Amino acid sequence: MTLTTSIHSPETTGSRRERAEAAAYRIRHYALNMGEVQGQGYVGQALGAADMFAAVYADQLRHRPEDPEWEGRDRFLLSTGHYAIGHYAALAEAGIVPVEELDTYGSDDSRLPMSGMSTYTPGMEISGGSLGHGLTIAVGTALGLRYQGSEARVFNFLSDGELDEGSTWEAAMGASHHQLGNLTAMVDINALQADGKTDSVLRTEPVADKWAACGWFVQRVDGNDMGALLAAFDAAAAQAGPEGKPSVILCDTKVGRGVPLLENREKAHFMRIEEHEWQLCREQLTAGYEGETK
Repeated sequence: MTLTTSIHSPETTGSRRERAEAAAYRIRHYALNMGEVQGQGYVGQALGAADMFAAVYADQLRHRPEDPEWEGRDRFLLSTGHYAIGHYAALAEAGIVPVEELDTYGSDDSRLPMSGMSTYTPGMEISGGSLGHGLTIAVGTALGLRYQGSEARVFNFLSDGELDEGSTWEAAMGASHHQLGNLTAMVDINALQADGKTDSVLRTEPVADKWAACGWFVQRVDGNDMGALLAAFDAAAAQAGPEGKPSVILCDTKVGRGVPLLENREKAHFMRIEEHEWQLCREQLTAGYEGETK
């Protein structure tokens, strides 16, 4: 039996791309607004990965905004808990979290803590913190769904820094061993982690060859090119099934994408943004988006 996804076949590729790009623009705006609440945070990652979040939530993921626990939903697992600011923005764009609730980000008693917690946030499937656990959980989730006869797919979001963790590679081998064709991993390769540049902390290249050696269907794309992302997700969906090769999409992204002020900022893993800069960031984001859509 072949799984199907909500690819929106009546639409043209162009309209799909435009809709996803518009979603990515709003996700970036939401992330900036949330970041301003705290004055700092993992804003750079949210901006860089916004296209990835938008491609999944605006084009691929089967879900019901009014029923986040719908049994037939596809599962999106955020392994990198510190990317929660970007995930919350995507959940708001998808209608799962009210947009006005984003103003509570990181505040006491908020359902939107700075690191993702499944017990607090609708649509947040797992809690994140220490890296290296998400793909392991995704393997168990995908295997369990297959045993249940479910057509749901599992999407797991990882970072390149997370590839330093041995548990990630154990899970990668396990997914191939169990032939989890219902599992798609996406890796944000922004070349930066808490301790510095990724290739200076622990070199993982040739990363595509390593995933292929583990038995995965591998694609590498510009993670800030929506057309390339949608084509990669389409290719992954075309070969998805209850059994078969798991898929991984390696996405090269730029920290702070869409906001020139932040794209080349030093110490970009956890950004401190001055009070007067937030509106300038929004203006740059809007100018860039409007320039691309004209």
